[in-house]
Amino acid sequence: MPRAKELPEPRPTPPLPDLMHAVRHGFHHEVGFKIDLTRSGRGTCTVTGRVEPRHLNINSVVHGGVYATILDTAMGGAVLSMLRPGETAATTSLYVEFLRAAREGDTLTARGEVVRRGRHFVFAEGDLCGEDGHRLSQARGTWYIWAREPDTLPPKRAVQRRRPGAASGRPAQR
Repeated sequence: MPRAKELPEPRPTPPLPDLMHAVRHGFHHEVGFKIDLTRSGRGTCTVTGRVEPRHLNINSVVHGGVYATILDTAMGGAVLSMLRPGETAATTSLYVEFLRAAREGDTLTARGEVVRRGRHFVFAEGDLCGEDGHRLSQARGTWYIWAREPDTLPPKRAVQRRRPGAASGRPAQR
């Protein structure tokens, strides 16, 4: 069977260089949570919100997807604050652990922090706490970094491969 023509990889839209745009736009905003710029900075981001009935699952506690959204937003905001002009990033993995349940009326605060920024990957951690300070959830994630244009990437280095049996420049072991 002939293979379908492959489409090019999607590339995220480059964000603005700060969190101001993200404060007013995005899925987290639709869910009812906000980025707190007064508690965010280079390599960190804080997201807060109050639990409403729409955030609850059938057991009347906050749905795990809400925890994941808040944590992804906080860690992603921290990553965004570390990008250079012309770069953008997207989540490639997200691992969330659910420790305690939150209920309607609770105020939730997520704090994301960049652990390490490399050339193409960023590693971040996040904690989600209730207003009493108890940790409700924790997460780790990885983000991939793209340059705005593929042409802006430095050229790849040629990899020299040795032929089997070719001299390695080291003395032979006997």
